[in-house]
Amino acid sequence: MKILALETSCDETAAAVVENGRRVMSNVIASQVAKHMVYGGVVPEIASRCHVEAVCEVTQEALKRAELTFSDLDALAVTYTPGLIGALLVGVNYAKGLSLSIGLPLIPVHHLRSHIAACYITHKNLEPPFLALVVSGGHSHIVGVDSYTDFKVLGRTRDDAAGEVMDKAARALGLPYPGGLNLDIQSKRGDAGAYSFPRPRVEDSELDFSFSGLKTFVVNLIHNASERGERIDTADLGASFINAVTDCLVENTFLAASLTGQKRIVLAGGVSANSVLRKKMQLRSEEMGYEIYMPELSLCGDNAAMVAAQAYYEFISGNVADLSLNASASMPIDKLN
Repeated sequence: MKILALETSCDETAAAVVENGRRVMSNVIASQVAKHMVYGGVVPEIASRCHVEAVCEVTQEALKRAELTFSDLDALAVTYTPGLIGALLVGVNYAKGLSLSIGLPLIPVHHLRSHIAACYITHKNLEPPFLALVVSGGHSHIVGVDSYTDFKVLGRTRDDAAGEVMDKAARALGLPYPGGLNLDIQSKRGDAGAYSFPRPRVEDSELDFSFSGLKTFVVNLIHNASERGERIDTADLGASFINAVTDCLVENTFLAASLTGQKRIVLAGGVSANSVLRKKMQLRSEEMGYEIYMPELSLCGDNAAMVAAQAYYEFISGNVADLSLNASASMPIDKLN
């Protein structure tokens, strides 16, 4: 089954063709990083306009690279939630128009589900059940994946997402957008023990995260040092901060694994590209005798191949939309449209 998928949830306009949820025939991404860099972060209105300009071109390019035409496809898929509402609407409306004009079924895909599905492409033998840590700029979830379309949230952030606080720490340090990536690069030459950061816990829910305090802590640290005329070592501070954030992510994930008895762990989402987090997850899994699955780096960020991968299993489960499909800025991972 060949599925053409579209992804426009944030600042990447992407289209891909994937066969049977595992074989990538094409994967095209039009990045907007240069557009948003001058503002230090994603500007929703600019993102939406860029999607409008690029969506036709990336779709045609995905078909060209796959050496297919619309008549060779079996279905269409699109990210419809969560994300920037204006950006999502571009992809959803374009996909609905295609579905109507060429007569193919339309599969709605949840963005976080598709991040997990990126691992199905990298690891052909991976099948549920497993435990997933999904970490991005907007989300930090520990999810029990009982089947390809059956998800249970075990833990989540109570405030800021891990990727968000990394971006804000990077901005406070004067690093360019994308902040999390540049903070990771800087931290590779730093001392993770140079600065002391807390490891916040949520008292009434041991699997939940809270990162807002860490964000405030690092911003105040930088501000106070500036007021006193003290020099901040960007590499050391970045390494220390990332060390604290990733400790929280790893500890809660493996606590969830212990509580559920699940010994297969999946790491997914944009922050799954972070070198420190990948190393810690790998080492802890080896220590515990667990299996660890991570997407290849090219599939960590937003892309349409992961959308098409999840769409295959959504279609099999009967999740097909009609032309009343609408975008939604937020929706739980365990809820269908």
